[in-house]
Amino acid sequence: MQIIIPMAGKGKRMRPHTLTTAKPLIHVAGKPVVQRLVEDITKVCGQKVNEIAFVISPDFGAEVEKDLIKVAESQGAKGSIYYQEVALGTAHAIMCAKEAIKGKTVVAFADTLFKADFVMDTEKEGVIWVQKIDDPSQFGVVKLNAQGSITDFIEKPGTFISDLAIIGIYYFKDGDYLKSELQYLLDNDIKEKGEYQLTNALENMKQKGTQFVPGQVTEWLDCGNKNATVYTNQRVLEFNKGKAELKGKNIVQNNSVIIEPCYIGDGVEIQNSIVGPHVSIGANTKISGSIIQNSIVQASVKLTNAHVQNSMIGIGAEVSGKALDLSISDYTQIIA
Repeated sequence: MQIIIPMAGKGKRMRPHTLTTAKPLIHVAGKPVVQRLVEDITKVCGQKVNEIAFVISPDFGAEVEKDLIKVAESQGAKGSIYYQEVALGTAHAIMCAKEAIKGKTVVAFADTLFKADFVMDTEKEGVIWVQKIDDPSQFGVVKLNAQGSITDFIEKPGTFISDLAIIGIYYFKDGDYLKSELQYLLDNDIKEKGEYQLTNALENMKQKGTQFVPGQVTEWLDCGNKNATVYTNQRVLEFNKGKAELKGKNIVQNNSVIIEPCYIGDGVEIQNSIVGPHVSIGANTKISGSIIQNSIVQASVKLTNAHVQNSMIGIGAEVSGKALDLSISDYTQIIA
């Protein structure tokens, strides 16, 4: 099994957090988003993953590349890095890793997490992962026939056609066939809205007889902006409630209450404070005289006499005084 992770986007909706950190490397419940995505895909596929190919921007840097290789190796897979220098669409992004597209292949865009209760049938020709949603107008959707096969792919339908939204994860039994169809788009300059789109390749494959079926997840979690990511952190903490992965080492807790579920990283110090529920605290953070609720606090943060909720606080930031709803970047200081 091959996994292709296109993640070269700049993450503008997640600024200021993506000014110093690639969006898929932002931590949710103590792990980078992309690591959780890879772990969950591996479970659902139920097969050994040989290679995980990450398509990134060249300016992400050597440290990010090293972290991504570690993510792949944690799943017993080879990690490889490919670059997308110009954003030319989803099909173009996937083809930046064309050497890795072979055999059974999963393509997963790295700004989404999911919860699924199925093991995917890898003998199907293609599986498009979907979630039923109330308002599908802002998403690509699929339409099914009576046999449950996908008959149509529609991007952001103006009128109701289907409530099965494509969540950005795709399985292909024949990666080489997918690669040839993507190459056809590039060779013939076939674009939609100025970009090379994966959905055009899917439509061509369907017209040639490829049978695509839906893989319906039970929950789809977005990490596209601050509020969505804070909510995703909440849900992931709920999924993992009581698991050892939510507790680090050498935690100091004096005269304080932790309301589960929470993630508490290594070396965290909590004094005279209330933390939780639904809080993730990165390593070596120091909290005193504070109330923290429903928030993501990254590593090496200092919170003093603060009331923080529905917030994301970047690495090394300092907050003192009352703050109700924050989205602050790394190494920022807020003194009330």
